[in-house]
Amino acid sequence: MAWLKRRKAKLDNTSLRYGVGLVTYSDPKGQIAEQFRTVRTNIQFSAVDRQLQSILFTSSDPSEGKSTISNNMAVTWAKQGTRVILVDADLRRPTVHRTFGISNRRGLTTYLSGHVDVATIIQPTVVDNLAVITSGPVPPNPAELLDSDRFKTLLKELADQCDLIVLDSPPVNTVTDSQLLAAQVDGTILVVPQGIADKNGVRRAKQLLETVHANILGAIMNRVTAAKSGGYYGGKYYGGNYYGGKGYSGYYGTDDK
Repeated sequence: MAWLKRRKAKLDNTSLRYGVGLVTYSDPKGQIAEQFRTVRTNIQFSAVDRQLQSILFTSSDPSEGKSTISNNMAVTWAKQGTRVILVDADLRRPTVHRTFGISNRRGLTTYLSGHVDVATIIQPTVVDNLAVITSGPVPPNPAELLDSDRFKTLLKELADQCDLIVLDSPPVNTVTDSQLLAAQVDGTILVVPQGIADKNGVRRAKQLLETVHANILGAIMNRVTAAKSGGYYGGKYYGGNYYGGKGYSGYYGTDDK
């Protein structure tokens, strides 16, 4: 489907150039932000028997909304009072520095390469309780860096400095990075855009995550319209659904990477 490929390419280029929209920050009292808060609650209930200190957001393929979801969920948790560190672990096509308008001269890759310490790469944001670690310069060996002992050390050090680590990672079916990351975090969430994601692709992504014994908390279906879902909120635009172990809720996903 050529039109779908063109649309995905356009969305991907927009995200890489401008970052993603932080509707939870720009319109915190709106319906969309409320949907993100509902998703946050459902994720928390899905892991009621254990504390989640690190959550990975990924998708089966590029341009399916995982960056918008992960970034806005990080803001939503921070506004709850949770101390959050958002990590741009997409070392191939990073966007977090664009989204928050901060420098990417130093970041995850410079730390994993042994050039700086942890304190050097954690940057504050305009959102209270939210700090970010950008990707840093794009490296020639992303998978090797993410599978290193230094990355495992980083997760432990960050866990001592915050309540929750949110990781924005590459698509599962494209590269091995997300599998390597999913094996190291407490929970993984798969973002699935309705009408865009390929069923076989989503099934394959789930199988790849299960291969590394990832703790899949659930899936978030985004880009759902009233026409596709049968309506919600009186037939107005409806954002999406969270399918987890113990709940269902609506949320919003924008057209992004």
